[in-house]
Amino acid sequence: MATPVKIKLKGLDVVVDAVPLELELFKPFGDVVANPQPDLHPAVAAKANDTAGMPFDPILANQGTAIKYQHVSRIENLYDQAPSGRTGVAVSNMFMCASRALPRRLDGGVEREFFPVTVLERHPFTSQTFVPLGAGSQSRYLVVVAPSLSPSAKDQQLPVPSSRPPGTIANRELPGRGLPDLKGLRAFIATTDQAVTYGAGTWHSPMVALGPAGKAIDFFVFQFANEVAVEDCQEVFFGPSTVSVRLQPQSILSKL
Repeated sequence: MATPVKIKLKGLDVVVDAVPLELELFKPFGDVVANPQPDLHPAVAAKANDTAGMPFDPILANQGTAIKYQHVSRIENLYDQAPSGRTGVAVSNMFMCASRALPRRLDGGVEREFFPVTVLERHPFTSQTFVPLGAGSQSRYLVVVAPSLSPSAKDQQLPVPSSRPPGTIANRELPGRGLPDLKGLRAFIATTDQAVTYGAGTWHSPMVALGPAGKAIDFFVFQFANEVAVEDCQEVFFGPSTVSVRLQPQSILSKL
C-alpha cells in the first residue's frame, strides 16, 4: 500500500444520508450490476422471441434457456499509462467483510446509525467490481463514494491516467488526479442482489457490511493490478473525522 495522504478537515462538518443504490444515481461513480428484469423468465422471453427495447441489449442464449444482458459493467485496465511501465494483470480475490459496529445517536427524535468516514481510497488505473455471495436476502452493505477535486500540490505525487484509448466506450469521464471532494460525498445502501463496480479512479470507502455483530458478507472482487503500490491503490485519511453517513431506520433494522 502506498503512503497515504493525510488531510486536516479544518472545521468541515459533513453529514450525508444513505439512499438506496440505483443505477442512474451511481452512474457518475461506476456501475450497478443487477438483473434489470428479474420477473422475466427466460422461457417467457424465448417463447416471445423478442428482446427489442429491453435494457442492456439482451439476446437469447444457451439454446433459449437464458437471457444474456450485455455489457452490464465496463471493466477497465489503464495500466498502459502507469509511470512504472509494469503491466496490469487480472486479479480476483475473496473478501469476507464483517459487519461494522456503527455508533447510534438520537437524530430528530429517532435513533439512527452513523458511519464515520475516516478514509477513502481509489484504484487509479483499474475498475474494481464487488459481487456479494451467499448472503441472505435481507443483507445490506454501504457504498460510499466521492468525486475528485481539481489537482493541487497535495496530490501531485499521485499518478493517474490522462485519458482512455481511442474508441473506448465509457459511461463516465475519468475523475482526474485531485483528492476527494468531501462536499460531494454520496452514500448508498446496496442489497446482496446488487454488485457494484467502482470506475477507475473513483474515490470510495473500503467495503462496509451492515448488520448485527458476528455477521459477515463474502464478496468476490475483480480488478487489475501491477503490484506497484501507488499505482494500485491510493488512500486519503481524515482525522479526527467530522464526515459521516446517516443511515435510515429501515437500514438499522435490516438483519444479515
